[in-house]
Amino acid sequence: MERDADRPAGTRRDAIRYCGAVAGAGLLAGCSGTESTPSGSGSGDGNGSADGGAGGDDSSSESEGGGADSYAAEMAPVGEVTFDAVPESVMAYSLLYADLAVALGHGDAVNSLGFDADAGGNTLDAYYADLDGVSFDREGLEQLNTGSGGGISVDRELLYELDSDLHLADPALFVSFDGWDRDDVDEIRDNVGPWFGNIYSRRHSEPPESYRADYEYYTLPEIGERVAAAFREEERFAALDSVREDLVETIRSDLPPAEERPTVATLLYMDGTYYPSRTDQPGFANAHVRPFDVPDAFAAEEVTYETAYDHEQLLEVDPDVILHQYGIASYYDVGATREELSEHPVAGELSAVANDRFYPSGDPVQGPIMNLFQLEMTAKQLFPERFGEWPNYEHGDDYPDIPADERLFDRDEVASIVAGGAE
Repeated sequence: MERDADRPAGTRRDAIRYCGAVAGAGLLAGCSGTESTPSGSGSGDGNGSADGGAGGDDSSSESEGGGADSYAAEMAPVGEVTFDAVPESVMAYSLLYADLAVALGHGDAVNSLGFDADAGGNTLDAYYADLDGVSFDREGLEQLNTGSGGGISVDRELLYELDSDLHLADPALFVSFDGWDRDDVDEIRDNVGPWFGNIYSRRHSEPPESYRADYEYYTLPEIGERVAAAFREEERFAALDSVREDLVETIRSDLPPAEERPTVATLLYMDGTYYPSRTDQPGFANAHVRPFDVPDAFAAEEVTYETAYDHEQLLEVDPDVILHQYGIASYYDVGATREELSEHPVAGELSAVANDRFYPSGDPVQGPIMNLFQLEMTAKQLFPERFGEWPNYEHGDDYPDIPADERLFDRDEVASIVAGGAE
């Protein structure tokens, strides 16, 4: 598995864990798979069926295989899934899908997360703090991953106990977990509820072989559109995505010439070692960096899942700006790391450190609300003279309070959309 897939391994596993036993490797787990045509747990035509509760609008297409009120949604690797009603109880593994559920007005349907709910909930809360009426209730959520030492272990019996209307996760990801195979995934689909998720689009990495032949890769908005169809919330998602489109246009219309843009490195740092990621590669992990079209500091490097740099090696690359992943309300105290590096005889010579351009950055496993804030954050970190200064951020704080006249998108508009008030 390549470096940027979300199941950590070896030393990298230790580096990107969310606070060891608190969040385990599960917080970052987010690989995906390929097509399987689910047979479903309810009535239907063999394409998968979910029995949920009432709700949502009538914007989804009606399915020929279900009843009068049935509808269908489609996404690789599972193909088409038929729903008899909008799901009311949903298993979500990653922050991508938890954030999507909240964005679509169905955050209360989430019954679980892949990792410690407080760890993930803190991150979501940090982004939602400035959105009036938007929150994620993590009280009582089940933690799916019970693995230790970096391993990922999800008990199938727990999925039976949760009895979810929908498993908002990529089945190919679960096949990569300890003790899981395709038969186990199909068993849950048939006896509990369908799967609906795609996570290998994060880095366009290769899914497990049993899902590989027909796997498709999507952008973050394309994933959002498909999940919105599952909740019959296409109009709400379209309204939210229009905010993103306007934000991206605001950014692109005010970028400096290409030759004036800084070289940028995204990475994780732990115990004297840097773990780099490429920003110039496809995948929604870079959805908050790609619109800036900045030179990737690692473009000339062979970066894999196992790539690691010491201080001397990173100094040879010497990026103008360093964006430290998982920097907002997470395990990583980027401010303390910056201070540590500034006092190091070699790391202190890094241009990004010497010029105070070592920043806390976003979560690659981002949903649509997270993405809005992470785009704004990146704009201010890369081009403060054009988009306003990025304020000082203290470890554990909420997303900083940006002055109203320096915000790059309308918080009230987003909150209204999430609350269902969009026209």
